[in-house]
Amino acid sequence: MTKQQVPLIDLCAAETDSKDLDLLDTACRDHGFFILSNHDIDREIEAMWDASRRFFARSRDEKQQVSRTQTMPLGYYDRELTKRKRDLKEVFDYMRPKADGKNLNQWPDDVAFKAALSNFFEAASLVADRVLKLVFLALEERLDASQPQGDPATSTVRLNYYPTQDPLDAAARSDVQPLGDMALHHHTDPGILTLLLQDKTGGLQTLTKDQVWVDVPPRENSIVVNLGDVLQVWSNDQYRAAIHRVTPRSQDARFSTPYFFNPAADAMIQPRESLAGDHSHYHSFTWREYIKGRVDDNFTDLGVDDIQIDRFRRSA
Repeated sequence: MTKQQVPLIDLCAAETDSKDLDLLDTACRDHGFFILSNHDIDREIEAMWDASRRFFARSRDEKQQVSRTQTMPLGYYDRELTKRKRDLKEVFDYMRPKADGKNLNQWPDDVAFKAALSNFFEAASLVADRVLKLVFLALEERLDASQPQGDPATSTVRLNYYPTQDPLDAAARSDVQPLGDMALHHHTDPGILTLLLQDKTGGLQTLTKDQVWVDVPPRENSIVVNLGDVLQVWSNDQYRAAIHRVTPRSQDARFSTPYFFNPAADAMIQPRESLAGDHSHYHSFTWREYIKGRVDDNFTDLGVDDIQIDRFRRSA
């Protein structure tokens, strides 16, 4: 396998046998993507796909009943920006439902929808935790009680629908940014890592260190994993937050679902001492301030590119 390929990693096998960890390590250093098999959550994934297709098949008026706003960051949205360009997609975002109901989730009037997505969230959270441990094994850092953790309480799931045509009518288009040249423009994910389910349509690409766009092909019964900004900081740039994009769909609409595994709300993000020593590449920053800047920029054009980890990079 060349370094520009995206490896297939058997999750259960890799947890007990280190033979695939070199492939994982190479991919994490070059482009930050790998594909995961044998994850054991096929039932929850299938129910999630059914729920996603039902939701996006609803009328525009029905979907807008759970639309996100400037102060309500979860729910349906059809005009998101990436790098100040409007993406050709519709989304539905949610978090783990709290027992007391005091969070920002908005649910359509479909009991089965909420149940399927809640079950998927819990199953994906367990897989994400296992994958993070595997990544640190590949990085060869000693596993101990101080290993950084993700927090399902701050993590989110997004249902993506990429249509072949602009979902906005002429009147709505007059008040927003014009569509860019991608279904989803190039970016990195802000959190620790992302578990991505994608259908068979294709279009996902990642950028290697050599500035080559490489396809991340659909593979049945698998989960795509990409590293986020927080993991790049934790690893002190040894591992790379995956720069990725989705090319426009000209014939078939595309469905995908990422689970974004994030740190605790009050977490201080900085390079691991065991990986940085006296040469830390970043100043510390809080997860709360970082994610707020990314979410605000996705909702509206703030006049500058969204916040990036380079803002916290130390001078050479």
